[in-house]
Amino acid sequence: MRRARETRAPVERAVLVGVGPKSRPELIRSSLSELERLTETAGAVVAGRTSQALERFHPATLVGSGKVAEIAGMCAGLRAGTVIFDEELSPGQQKNLEKALPGRKVVDRTRLILDIFAQRARTSEGTLQVELAQLSYMLPRLTGAWRSFSQQGGGIGTRGPGERKLEYERRHIQRRISHLDADLERVRAARGLRRERRAGVPVPQIALVGYTNVGKSTLLNRLVGERAAYADDKLFATLDPTARRVRLPEGGWAVLTDTVGFIQRLPTTLVAAFRSTLEEAESADVLLVVGDASSPELDAQQASVEATLCDLDTAGIPRVLVLNKSDRLSPEARADLARRRPEAVQISAHSGAGVEEALARVERALEERWLKRELDIPAEKSAIAARLYECAQVLGRRPLGGGLRYRLRVTAENWRRLQAMIAEC
Repeated sequence: MRRARETRAPVERAVLVGVGPKSRPELIRSSLSELERLTETAGAVVAGRTSQALERFHPATLVGSGKVAEIAGMCAGLRAGTVIFDEELSPGQQKNLEKALPGRKVVDRTRLILDIFAQRARTSEGTLQVELAQLSYMLPRLTGAWRSFSQQGGGIGTRGPGERKLEYERRHIQRRISHLDADLERVRAARGLRRERRAGVPVPQIALVGYTNVGKSTLLNRLVGERAAYADDKLFATLDPTARRVRLPEGGWAVLTDTVGFIQRLPTTLVAAFRSTLEEAESADVLLVVGDASSPELDAQQASVEATLCDLDTAGIPRVLVLNKSDRLSPEARADLARRRPEAVQISAHSGAGVEEALARVERALEERWLKRELDIPAEKSAIAARLYECAQVLGRRPLGGGLRYRLRVTAENWRRLQAMIAEC
């Protein structure tokens, strides 16, 4: 009698190909290192890496014919079945490379990121967004390799909407895209209503933003004192926004929302599909920008975050920069970082070091829109007290003569409204 044996799918082995301008070789190295992290997050093993500096991309294969032959030799020698390019390939380039690399799966940066998003989408909204982005990417690629998005396969690039949806003709895919757009529009409308209701409640809004895998979800869990968000040492661990209440040092509380992590050259299909996720940053009173103090690519990552925020409607929103994972640095490195980034608060979301200082900095930034005021309400006007809770956050109260003195956190608009209300009564 034979014993049943556990079988595992073979580990996917990939060769990474970096390309970029001759004038900026450091950018090629940096982006290729990030591509390696993305590949590992997707579940593959990096068997080898190669790069090419170019004056301009080759229109047929992105890289020259000699480089394509070199890649083919690397795949044979390293037993790699997948080639991942650190650029988005045009449909023609994809087709030509598959012909030049027979038996190898050709994946570009955009498709790799889409695959990771497909793995990590947890809510119905996230699933809709991922499918929309995948179909938008695949629509111009309906010949040849698009069929490898079938659910019957395995590995990177195969976690798409599946064969039953993709093996329709172009008009059916377009119909599906229209259906997804309508579904997401309803989701966005519902999210907008929730934001409006939150805006009607006198509570400040804080958005956690930053590069992927810098510890935003770990910081959220530390601030709210519970495991409110999924946290993992992988890229794009968080796709769906998570909102929780956080206590502020001087009393009262705010709504803190975690958002999807940014990345260099985020595919345009994903920027559009995840717009509703990023809208949380646009409606915030303060942006809590998180960076990875231990990353050698800190400056490049922060530049990417700033570029993404510029694309959103976040101008004029105060920001607080915190550099997480500072506990991984030596005292000398922390001192050097403080000289280079004097505006930043160095923290460790894992241990809690510096988190209280960061929260106090956020509270001070909130004062640009949320004023701290005291309001005296005489006993004969006590009916107004109930209105306070509708348009202000009451931080405390104490007896004063025949009435009460309230300590408030309130917007300038509501403060004027309250003063007018007192004067009229």
